[in-house]
Amino acid sequence: MKKNAAILMCIILGAACVTGCAQNNEVFTEKRYSADAGEITEICIDVRDRQIDVAPSADNQIHINYFDTDKEYHNISVTDGHTLSMTTESNKDWTDYIGGKLPASSRKILLQLPDSPITALKLSTTNEDISTPSLANIDNLSLASNGGNLIFDNLEVGNTICLDSKNGDIRGTIIGSYDEYAISCNIKKGESNLPPCKEDGAKNLTVSNNNGNIEIKFTGK
Repeated sequence: MKKNAAILMCIILGAACVTGCAQNNEVFTEKRYSADAGEITEICIDVRDRQIDVAPSADNQIHINYFDTDKEYHNISVTDGHTLSMTTESNKDWTDYIGGKLPASSRKILLQLPDSPITALKLSTTNEDISTPSLANIDNLSLASNGGNLIFDNLEVGNTICLDSKNGDIRGTIIGSYDEYAISCNIKKGESNLPPCKEDGAKNLTVSNNNGNIEIKFTGK
């Protein structure tokens, strides 16, 4: 029995080593998607294990830079004629996950936005951070990460901001005064500088975090 167990353990360890090497040698293809900002009013990026960075666009186009492999790739489509959607697809076997994460340089998505108005921007990922620069001309913003941080600088929206994190921190600045926002804040296993509830405000700020801290500052105008 002990001999059989030892043989089984050797087989498992051998498979792990082979899979790890195969994963490290996996070929990534850099891809770029562009869309006319005048035709897009909503953007929804819902991916797994990808860091999402938002940056200004140098032209009047929306650009998405990302990496695909034959086993893990992304679908990008425009639905209803105005909603740009991006999702992660995977046909990996469980053995493909042995050996650690994919290379960090290939786990990044760069979203470049012009100054054109956007009705809704929704970004969601797992096990990685979401970072945004100064954003304006957005009515409704939603950022969510399960296993990463939400980092933002000088957000300015027309209606609502929704921030949701687990096992990560939420920190950044919002343009406008504290009095402008009705606030709902739910935090577990962490510290927050926001009140649990504040009813008055023309705009809405909803923040939720489990096992992480919340630090949001209002810059005023």
